[in-house]
Amino acid sequence: MQLSTKHLLGIKELSTEDISLILATASQFKEVLQRPVKKVPSLRDITIVNLFYENSTRTRISFELAEKRLSADTINFSASASSVSKGETLLDTVNNILSMKVDMVVMRHSASGAPHFLARHIPAAIVNAGDGINEHPTQALLDAFSIKEKLGQLEGKKVVLIGDIMHSRVALSNIYLLKKMGAEVMVAGPPTLIPKYIKEALDIKVEYSLRKALEWCDVANVLRIQLERQNQVLFSSLREYNLAYGVSKKLLDSLHKEIVIMHPGPINRGVEIDSDVADSSQSIILQQVENGVAVRMAVLYLLAGK
Repeated sequence: MQLSTKHLLGIKELSTEDISLILATASQFKEVLQRPVKKVPSLRDITIVNLFYENSTRTRISFELAEKRLSADTINFSASASSVSKGETLLDTVNNILSMKVDMVVMRHSASGAPHFLARHIPAAIVNAGDGINEHPTQALLDAFSIKEKLGQLEGKKVVLIGDIMHSRVALSNIYLLKKMGAEVMVAGPPTLIPKYIKEALDIKVEYSLRKALEWCDVANVLRIQLERQNQVLFSSLREYNLAYGVSKKLLDSLHKEIVIMHPGPINRGVEIDSDVADSSQSIILQQVENGVAVRMAVLYLLAGK
């Protein structure tokens, strides 16, 4: 079995067969990660560069760990400590790295479409680790893997994405993937943080009442407010946001059913989610982080054509 694409630029370009293959392969790698010796020699002759133009903790560490578990050679690149600060262009940076014989580029960039631009210009395989407000495909894959692990399947499940939908690449990738795999999708949050066109353009439900959204769903994926991407004031204060859209234990306990709580991180405790919810038995947030390594191992392994 092989992926139908040379790159992982977004969920939009993947077929349902591609998604199923990645999730099945990740399941095998998760078993490997439970062993005393967690390393396999699958990518021993492959060199991967981690090209991060934006800050990252979980995604970056997760990719590095996945690469090491697969025995790949890795190079870590941080834009702030490189010639980018002297004015070097993205293409020049990558071409210089590629001349050192790199096989794969894992890339995060603040500009939407940056990985797509690179994929057209260089021969190495590109993995999008988040581009602007466009997509974050490996996050959607690990979210789907985590839901499937918890509930047995994606098809027919009701998943709500809550919060800053407008600025979230995680939301867009999740919507594409969940719809392709037969889940029902809703977005919920303040009207100022949900794009006007989203209901028609993506054929999903929109709900402005947090309680109604939680009563509808099986899974709630809570997103943080992306203040660093907002160039205007979209709600009055974080305190007010928490009162209207913060997921609290009291609210969950009043639902008369148990729903699964997810969060792609980083969590702003006391804003979009309360601590006693994030740390509760309903939350699979730490399982998401754990599954991220297995899913990224699967993506790298499959793109390397192994």
